[in-house]
Amino acid sequence: MRPATFSNTGQFWRGNLHTHSTMSDGALEAAEVCRRYQAEGYDFIALTDHFVGLYDYPMTDTRPYRNEAFTTLIGAELHSGAMENGELWHILAVGLPDDFAPSNSPFFIPNDDQESGAEIARRARDAGAFVTIAHPEWSGMSEADAWSIDAAHAVEIYNHGCAVECDRPHGFMTLDRLNSKGHRMNLIATDDAHFKGPDAFGGWVMVKAEENSPEALLQALKDGAMYASEGPEIRDIRIEDKKIHVEHSAAEFMIISGYGSAAKTVHGSSMTRSEMKLARFADSDWIRVTVIDAAGKRAWSNPIWWKEA
Repeated sequence: MRPATFSNTGQFWRGNLHTHSTMSDGALEAAEVCRRYQAEGYDFIALTDHFVGLYDYPMTDTRPYRNEAFTTLIGAELHSGAMENGELWHILAVGLPDDFAPSNSPFFIPNDDQESGAEIARRARDAGAFVTIAHPEWSGMSEADAWSIDAAHAVEIYNHGCAVECDRPHGFMTLDRLNSKGHRMNLIATDDAHFKGPDAFGGWVMVKAEENSPEALLQALKDGAMYASEGPEIRDIRIEDKKIHVEHSAAEFMIISGYGSAAKTVHGSSMTRSEMKLARFADSDWIRVTVIDAAGKRAWSNPIWWKEA
């Protein structure tokens, strides 16, 4: 068994799926955001400005900044309804059509006659978007909040802006609990860059697709053909005879995580291949891989439903 991320044809393209510009609360104009990401070696980004009335519900058009080596996806960070803690939902939607109808979200506070978070996520997915639950740790999202979303493809498990600004960057607990309940969610890492501080170029996705086009990238994201990273590369994963084999860039640790407390680690110096028997995960329908390099930077695979091979 090889997950789609590694068995699909094509190559890996590096991208950031959560970014802001002066169309909402970012410090830089869209053209400059795109220029900086291309200069840093990215193949694509999605500018996802805050879709609220305060900014006239922007759907930032980045098509003029595409070129032969760089492309963009159209999207927004959607807001509607209240979570259990009384704060507004944040739903990341990439691949939205230009005519996606605004929500009733004039400001960054909930009001009584809004769609719920679940409803706006469903509307975005029905419109063709790749939908992600954004920064659940930063948002203070409860389990009940997360379980209410039935239309998301993924959870944002690392948000670099949340890491440098408030030390609440993660979404692993949300992801793992959802998958343990059978929700089948993938994962992404992002910047959530506003360029008001050092919040850019810290987390990204590597998407496997035949070409660096919006259409191919969007389909690959929906298919789960990607992994997330702060630096390390995951080059291949295969499962044979209840053993997992992982090829990666030089690393000190390879960790397998699964249901509940199930986890196991391989460690060594400058490892580029790791393997592990999966007996520890006999009661876990899913597993995921973490690779950690000597600088402490991580890469994460999507959850693998390994018993279905």
